Amino acid sequence: MKNLKLITFLFSIVFIVACKDNKKSEEVIEEVEVEEVVEGTEKKMDMTITLSPKSESSVEGTVAFTQTDGKVSMVANMTGLTEGKHAIHIHQTADCSSADGKSTGGHWNPTAKPHGKWGDETGYHKGDIGNFDVAADGVGTVEFSTDQWCIGCGDENKDILGKAIIVHQGTDDFTSQPSGAAGARVSCAGIIE
Repeated sequence: MKNLKLITFLFSIVFIVACKDNKKSEEVIEEVEVEEVVEGTEKKMDMTITLSPKSESSVEGTVAFTQTDGKVSMVANMTGLTEGKHAIHIHQTADCSSADGKSTGGHWNPTAKPHGKWGDETGYHKGDIGNFDVAADGVGTVEFSTDQWCIGCGDENKDILGKAIIVHQGTDDFTSQPSGAAGARVSCAGIIE
């Protein structure tokens, strides 16, 4: 029953946000799917969001999240990127309304750690996913999995709902504070509550 209430709540919020966003010309949420499946004792939740171009780029794609047995897996597929390394992060606010993507705020950092490479002993943000390579065709793929995230669990140190995915033009250097000097925000998707 609790799961049904959560799903109903999520769809209500998506509907409200979608209606509100129809008034904004900059942001269009094309697709948000949330599906919860109970298989035996294993609970699985899936969510797919659409990346939209920012900063006059043509970077588009999708980001799929799957939560199973306390672990969240992310698969991002993008097109329209320049060849080379690019950074991808989770940012603190699911607001992709600005043309430059800065309406998402800084990296998601609920534990107030310094910016760094994921798993670094000196610290890292919960949104510090890292870098990925793009070939000459402009296609990029990122696969990431962690038990430090959840979808809709309500734990402010783990819950990715209400956050945004940002793809950057450049490479995260893992040392510059507070964000790794990764350059312009070229694509954005809100992980809608």
